Amino acid sequence: MSQGELKKLVIKAYKDEKFKDEVGDGEYTTMVNPEKYAVAYKPLYNKKDQAQGTSGWQAKFAKIAPQDLDLELLFDSTGAIDGKPDLKDGIISQIEKFKKVVFEYDGEKHKPHYLMVKWGALLFKGSLVDLSIEYKLFAPDGTPIRAVAKLKLKGSIDDDLRVARENNQSPDLTHYRIVKAGDTLPLMTYRIYGDSKYYLEVAKANNIAQFRKLTPGQEIFFPPLKKFA
Repeated sequence: MSQGELKKLVIKAYKDEKFKDEVGDGEYTTMVNPEKYAVAYKPLYNKKDQAQGTSGWQAKFAKIAPQDLDLELLFDSTGAIDGKPDLKDGIISQIEKFKKVVFEYDGEKHKPHYLMVKWGALLFKGSLVDLSIEYKLFAPDGTPIRAVAKLKLKGSIDDDLRVARENNQSPDLTHYRIVKAGDTLPLMTYRIYGDSKYYLEVAKANNIAQFRKLTPGQEIFFPPLKKFA
């Protein structure tokens, strides 16, 4: 690809959180690239025990929350963009195709599809949180011919990617991990601390009565190693 070549923003729909099972006809290419997009980052904190003689809580970093993506997309059939006005159908078919990708309900998952947004340096994987469409211009019979769609997506990061990105394995830091099939508490404890002997303390910190029966998808909190000292 030559530098400066025009590339359109693409939104692809997937059935699974690993973004491997694509939805049939689940791809939408924008007519016009956005003027801007916003990615929000939010650190999460736990309240640390109040020190003697102090009047407030000390916030302690826990983890980075999934990112948020805010995006605005333009739909237009006035002919101002491509020189081909369509006042009969307007943007109705464009909007329907767009909604089928980003908003269609997955009856098996009981939720909208997972979405991947690709454009230039932007590669965002997540789920739709909010969608609003503002209709801004109409043909004489009331058919909408211009609109702006505003999307908010919540990022989705699998545990392996989160670990790789943070590159953060210190046993003196707080860790959160999602249980996967085949995981055991001693094994997960070994991965964090380099020693499985602390698994009972981890079970106690998470109020886990039956540590031999972990549930895939369950989130487990691993306190700093020094807390066990």
